[in-house]
Amino acid sequence: MFAVAVGLVAWATWWLGNWQFDRLEDRKASNDVIRQNEDLAPAQVADVLAPGSTVAEEDEWRLVTATGAYDTDDTVVVRYRTRQGESGIDVVVPLQTSGGPTLLVDRGWMAADNRGSDAADVPAPPAGEVTVTGWVRADATGDSTAVTDHSTRSISSVTIGDAIGQEVYGGFVNLRSETPPPAQPLAPVELPELDNGPHFFYGLQWWFFGVLAIFGFGYLMYDEWRGPRPGRRDRGSSEDPDEDGASAGAAEESAEARAQSARSMPPSTGSITPETNDAAGDSRKVATRPNSSGSP
Repeated sequence: MFAVAVGLVAWATWWLGNWQFDRLEDRKASNDVIRQNEDLAPAQVADVLAPGSTVAEEDEWRLVTATGAYDTDDTVVVRYRTRQGESGIDVVVPLQTSGGPTLLVDRGWMAADNRGSDAADVPAPPAGEVTVTGWVRADATGDSTAVTDHSTRSISSVTIGDAIGQEVYGGFVNLRSETPPPAQPLAPVELPELDNGPHFFYGLQWWFFGVLAIFGFGYLMYDEWRGPRPGRRDRGSSEDPDEDGASAGAAEESAEARAQSARSMPPSTGSITPETNDAAGDSRKVATRPNSSGSP
């Protein structure tokens, strides 16, 4: 069972690593499209977008231009647009083009409560005829695109078009400029970072975890195959009573040797001066060797 678990972990890390590398390739392709579109002159919106159609991948972040009048009564607030830790909203205003469908324009960001502000609280766009230039964006999908009381969490031309009851171009644009300029502009839309992101290193990390799991399992198998090595035993217990007796005897001998050593050790003379008592008439300078007559 342990081998099966290791195999599943290795397979999962291999799959996750490939997934990160696939995301890396997708990001590289998207960055190439953005770089190519940045060098193109703005196109007419009708040449790139169409009502009821999705945005082609090669048209993402393409610059388009359109002329018309803003319909401020149908302004839609996009909630939960945080920037640098500050809560805010995006403001989407429909642009009724001259003789064509309505174009949804994300005019920018403003600081506000993430729960959404009333459309009357946002700065007004230019009145009358206005020409806008912006980057084409694809519609979001999922439940976050639902529109309630002119408020949503993600921009979708399908749900917003149904909410305001107008025919709209598929997709929307992030505003780059508008002529004439507004009295109070919003913060411009943030452009995407054209780097490769962390996907390459994430992929390597997942593969490293898989190799580590296999190596660890192999080492455990090898250690089990070698079996017990000489000298390796539990220090807390012994299965051989003779060994226990020998150990106890050695301990007793060691204690006895220490006691004998302590008894035979001479007293320290480093700090105690020995006492000497000379008999009356004895001299400490008398020779200690016998005299020449051999008598004491």
